Amino acid sequence: MKKIKYLLLRRFTQVLMLTLYFGANAYGWHILEGTFGSSVLFGTIPLADPYTTLQVLMTGFVLGADVLLGAAIITLFYFVIGGRAFCSWVCPINMVTDLANWLRRKLKLDKDEVNYRFLKRSARYWIMVLGLIVSTVVGVAAFEVLSPITIMQRGIIFGFGAGISVVIAIFLFDLFGVKNGWCGHLCPLGAAYSIIGSKSLIRVKHDHEACTACMECKVVCPENQVLHMINKESISVTDGECTNCGRCIDVCGDNALAFGIRSFVKNTKQ
Repeated sequence: MKKIKYLLLRRFTQVLMLTLYFGANAYGWHILEGTFGSSVLFGTIPLADPYTTLQVLMTGFVLGADVLLGAAIITLFYFVIGGRAFCSWVCPINMVTDLANWLRRKLKLDKDEVNYRFLKRSARYWIMVLGLIVSTVVGVAAFEVLSPITIMQRGIIFGFGAGISVVIAIFLFDLFGVKNGWCGHLCPLGAAYSIIGSKSLIRVKHDHEACTACMECKVVCPENQVLHMINKESISVTDGECTNCGRCIDVCGDNALAFGIRSFVKNTKQ
């Protein structure tokens, strides 16, 4: 039986976040209030998404010191634990794309592993830059207007309207279109957190001696290009594209993968 420890932990975290946001609106809880873009923790500590904050700054709007501090706190947090951990541990859209990709495997839609070369993973970085440019031109935080993350959060709290079509479109795109299409190729937030967490401390480490090259890790990994060391050498996954989701650790029957602290000592290959 496959281990699902990190899957359960991720789902718990995602549901807990949504529950706290819902409780703040419905019952007046003061634990976590606001949105994923800008929140307040325990009624005191400001939290703000760095990319959202940057978009607002590009519009020319003057932000308060609390928002800037909140963006700095989140940046530091993900700089330490791994930037794209937001994508797999917090973002509610991850549950939608995970379901789509689970169905892809069950329906064997990935049997031939079609490589959509026309859609590069670098596209999300261009979209990230484009979002900043458009924000500057139109004076509105461009990505936030159509952000499926915001749409899903508001839908869960206030009820879904026409915005549900965006969530459904992402699900169908990932299911029948490109594998890990939204998170892996298009989402500008993932690009921003990839940059933030490129030097993070917490990393997945690979033990080459224990690996039997079953490649189960690469099957489930949403960014399997980061696992280039599998069955080759004992090093850490240092690519900023890694989401630190723990999927590879869960499916590894050889215990060849585990979370650890990244080493910055020279000549260690870590």
